[in-house]
Amino acid sequence: MTIPGTSTELVGKRVRLRPLHESDFDEWSEVRTRSREWLLPWEPRPTGAPYPPEDRASFLARCSMRERERQLGTGYGFGIFAAARFVGEINLSSIQRGPFQNAYVGYWVDQLQAGRGYVPEACVVLFHFAFEELGLHRLQISIIPRNRPSRRVAQKLWLRGEGIALRYLEIDGRWEDHVRYAITSEEWAERRDRYVRQWLSGPPTFGRSSLPLGPRGF
Repeated sequence: MTIPGTSTELVGKRVRLRPLHESDFDEWSEVRTRSREWLLPWEPRPTGAPYPPEDRASFLARCSMRERERQLGTGYGFGIFAAARFVGEINLSSIQRGPFQNAYVGYWVDQLQAGRGYVPEACVVLFHFAFEELGLHRLQISIIPRNRPSRRVAQKLWLRGEGIALRYLEIDGRWEDHVRYAITSEEWAERRDRYVRQWLSGPPTFGRSSLPLGPRGF
């Protein structure tokens, strides 16, 4: 179930994270189409499966699924907006409670907006939400070893490497090894002030309002 008082909009120094809605489709579609060849080699897809549809109906179904996950407390999906523009997505998925208190972080960014530090900042905003609002204990990020831009994000955030999981996920029709990175709530507490100084220049703010959102590597 949704945790009472859980924020739907997260705000950092330059980025704003919020769930995607039908009104975001045109901008989302333009970015996905333009960055398609850059993104697809890193995205899950079984051998022989068609590429996932990205038409309006599929986008709306995906938004509805994300909202259902939010209501159940099993996942939180956000669009990343910077300077009033949609620049990518970041997700907290497969949330497990009980003795594990764990979730997985995934992200992608517009090819034209890569290298501007939006993803590391979005991660820090999401970490704050996960540890301080949701009360999770552990977050994991898994990255294909040759995806150097994505691994730089983990390095910039001083995430702890936990080794390589062999043939971990089927990506673009191929079973790929993944480097596993993690951060716990204890590590977050130790680094929190440093994260805020470097990436946020002040604590992130959280809210429910639908504020107007306007106008390279990760």
